[in-house]
Amino acid sequence: MPSPFWTAFGDWYLFAIDALLLIGTFYFLKLKKEEKANSYYWLPFFILAFTVFYENLGAYTNFNFEFKKSVNALLGNTEFPKYNLWLYNITNKQISTILYLFLIKNWLEPTKKKYINWMLIVFVIVSLVLQITGIEPLYLNQPIIFSMGANMILIGSGLYFVALITNQYYLNSNPLKLLSFWQMTFLLFTYSLTYINSMTVIYLYEINSQLGIGIVQIDRVLGILNKVILVLIIASPLLKKVFVKEPIFRAA
Repeated sequence: MPSPFWTAFGDWYLFAIDALLLIGTFYFLKLKKEEKANSYYWLPFFILAFTVFYENLGAYTNFNFEFKKSVNALLGNTEFPKYNLWLYNITNKQISTILYLFLIKNWLEPTKKKYINWMLIVFVIVSLVLQITGIEPLYLNQPIIFSMGANMILIGSGLYFVALITNQYYLNSNPLKLLSFWQMTFLLFTYSLTYINSMTVIYLYEINSQLGIGIVQIDRVLGILNKVILVLIIASPLLKKVFVKEPIFRAA
């Protein structure tokens, strides 16, 4: 019988993203000083590191049940002490959404960046209001916040793909050699195909745990593919023969 520590941390998904962080760190340290200061490189690295941090913290909450139970009690959740939704609501549904919107903003033309700015403001304000008023408590599933964030990611993806067929630089480039194209494609799939998991996961686990676990695995595979693209973005200065340089759009 596996130990509680191995049960919590001995997971193929954790091994995969931990390995990707090590690879990403290696290539990030090899970047030039000016490249490290460029959000095109440090933001993907930050997203990668942040994801590994909260996924491992999630594993720790499953290993240390008393810690998870105490946090739930602090938040007012005594009915479902075994859930760590509060962690993923903060990190995955909220902070990660904000980080990916900033990532999308990097690849948009100046005239389109303002839409991301407004979406960020609306997302933060509405999320805070929903949680402060108790409409969507931090410790329970948050379908409204997730839906809002996911739709904003999809809108941002749409803005990118519009530029892909209208902007002269993109028209003159092979999209298959643009890392932004692959990142936006996988983000589109991820946020489109994980609606059921993110909005009904707590109910699926209660009614049909196997179905819930299966959907979570799909989410994990897509998540790993997204992290692979982040690593490739970080390593792209060393892969000039494979990928073409992305346009750097500055604010107007």
